[in-house]
Amino acid sequence: MKALRIVLVAALVAATGLPAWADVSRDEAAAVAQRQTGGRVLAVERAEAGGRPAWRVKVVTPRGEVRVVLVDVATGQPR
Repeated sequence: MKALRIVLVAALVAATGLPAWADVSRDEAAAVAQRQTGGRVLAVERAEAGGRPAWRVKVVTPRGEVRVVLVDVATGQPR
């Protein structure tokens, strides 16, 4: 029974496709968007883009424009 449990847990981890430590935090996503735009972060929320989880970061740029930056949860790359 213990071996079956180990196999099931291993299958579940493999099915996710990403290690748990690959997830980008809310604060990290805000920092990515801030570096990309040079602006001030207004809000950060979980979203989905292209069928993949992402952080939706709303920023106001130094010129006063409001922009939305999507940051990939798995890679931390802006989209």
